[in-house]
Amino acid sequence: MNFPENLKYSKDHEWIKVEGDNAVVGITEFAQSELGEIVYVDVTTEGETIDKDGVFGSVEAVKTVSDLLMPVTGEVLEVNAELEDKPELINEDPYGKGWIIKVAVSDASQLDALLSAADYKKLIGK
Repeated sequence: MNFPENLKYSKDHEWIKVEGDNAVVGITEFAQSELGEIVYVDVTTEGETIDKDGVFGSVEAVKTVSDLLMPVTGEVLEVNAELEDKPELINEDPYGKGWIIKVAVSDASQLDALLSAADYKKLIGK
């Protein structure tokens, strides 16, 4: 299982990659493997500011629906349009083509509370 060192992780299994004042957010390889085959991604919060730990959308797998939680407070700038027709990109490439949203980070200090790759591995027992 892959845990890129250049990302931060939430306890709710989202990852965030900071790029200046903005960031890319997705779900971890562990999360997608637990969910199984993802068949639908529902994110209708583009243009909205979502608080840390607030719901910004959901992913639907064959057996379940799971809320997506913001790892930091920020405005949703963009939703990955490719996921509309190919939600399985999250299963195939969770840290690349399977990204879910881009956000403008409102409070960079919240990044300090997120987990490193090593801490995330401990959280999930890997």
